[in-house]
Amino acid sequence: MTSINTNVGAMVALQNLNATSTQLQTTQTVISTGLKVASAKDDGATWAIAQNQRATASSLDAVKDSMNRASSVTDVALAAGSQISDLLTQMQQKALAASDTSLDTASRSALNTDFISLRNQITQVVNNAAFNGINLIKNGATNVAALANSTGTSVLTVVAQDLSVGGANVTVAATGTIGTVTQATNMITTVQTSINNVSASLAKFGTASKSISSQLTFVGKLQDTITAGVGNLVDADLAKESARLQALQTKQQLGIQALSIANTASSSLLGLFR
Repeated sequence: MTSINTNVGAMVALQNLNATSTQLQTTQTVISTGLKVASAKDDGATWAIAQNQRATASSLDAVKDSMNRASSVTDVALAAGSQISDLLTQMQQKALAASDTSLDTASRSALNTDFISLRNQITQVVNNAAFNGINLIKNGATNVAALANSTGTSVLTVVAQDLSVGGANVTVAATGTIGTVTQATNMITTVQTSINNVSASLAKFGTASKSISSQLTFVGKLQDTITAGVGNLVDADLAKESARLQALQTKQQLGIQALSIANTASSSLLGLFR
C-alpha cells in the first residue's frame, strides 16, 4: 500500500542510517583512544579484568621501590663491611709486628698508636654506614624486609650483622691495645677471628643483595608482561579500525542517499491524480 501519511521506506532508511552513525561514532572513539574497551559499558567483563591487572602492575611499582631501598641499604652495609675487613687486616699486621720481642719501647708505642687509630676507624665506619636512616651493621640494628609481591604477603629479609667494635663479629674490645708483647700476641688471634666473622657477614649481605637483584629483575619482567596482557585485552587494532572507518563513512553516505530517495517516494503519488 502506498500512503502519504506513512513512509515505511523512509523509516527503514532512517533506522539504518542511525545504526550506521552509531557504529561510526564508536569506531571514531576507538581510533581516538586507541582502546577497543575504554570503559565498562564497552565490555564489562574485559574492562574489569584489565582494571584489576592495571592495579597489580601499579602495585608492583611500590614493590620495586621497596626492593631498591633495601638494595641500597645492603650495598652501603657491604661497602662498610669491606672497609672494616681491610682495617682488621691492617690491625692484624700491626699486632703481628708488635708481638716481636726485639722491638724497642718507642716502636711498640708507635704500632699501638696505629692500632688504636685503626680500631677507632672501625667505629666511625659503622656509625656512618646508614642509608635513609637505616644502618644494618651497628649494634642493635634491625633486619630490613623488602616487599616481594603486589599483595605484601611475601618479603625479602636482609639480616642485620653487628660489625661494631666489641660486638658479636668484631671481637676486638673497644679498649683493645697491643701495648705489650702479651697483648699483641693475644690480639693476633682475636683479630683473625674478627676477620673470619666479618667475611661471613659480608657473604650473607652478598647473598641477600643478589636475591634482591634477582627478584627486582623478575618483578620488572612481570610488570611488563602484565602491561602487555592488558594491552592484548583492551587495545584496538588500528589498521582494522581504519578500514572499518572508511567502510562506515561510505555506508553513511549511501544511507543518506537512500533516505533522500525514500523521502521523495511520496511525491510520485501526485502522478496518480493528474
